[in-house]
Amino acid sequence: MSRIFCLYLRVSTDQQTVESQMHALKEYCLRNKIDKYELFIDEGISGAVENRPSLNRLMEIVEKGDAEQILTFSFSRIARSTSHLLKILQKCREKNTRLVSITEQIDTNSPMGMALFTILGALSQLERELVRERVRAGLANAKAKGKKIGRTKKRDSDLIRKLLRKNLSYRVVASLCNCSHGSIHAEKLAMK
Repeated sequence: MSRIFCLYLRVSTDQQTVESQMHALKEYCLRNKIDKYELFIDEGISGAVENRPSLNRLMEIVEKGDAEQILTFSFSRIARSTSHLLKILQKCREKNTRLVSITEQIDTNSPMGMALFTILGALSQLERELVRERVRAGLANAKAKGKKIGRTKKRDSDLIRKLLRKNLSYRVVASLCNCSHGSIHAEKLAMK
């Protein structure tokens, strides 16, 4: 049985499309005479999330040894943390699967590709951490200025707690208080 070429695409939000990634990957396949491939697309999922439906399916194919190559637009489409990228690369190496990024123009089968892959992964993780720090600083600044952060709590906490103390089920409490099971659970945790 011949091994398959896998094209992996991902966008973080529902407002984005994979169209530009798709065009670039198909162009690469055309130039390299790759006419049979399978698409793996995760839409609306952050690269920081390791558990993604299409990526999981792709890695199952790699695990079986059925993937010849994983082609992606950028390594940041596969993962945002160095450890996750390296985990995927290690699995690819074990199963003799090439991992190629057309943006970074790196083929991980070469020693230089492996070194660059590690460096780019570290830089990608650094960028993510810096963004996270800036967001936290911005939220702290807004809070210090008295701005309300997050949604306004609409549930009646006192009523929910009284009903929970009477050992009523989540369903009954949610129905009486006109709120979700999650709200009931949050109040129960806050009570402890």
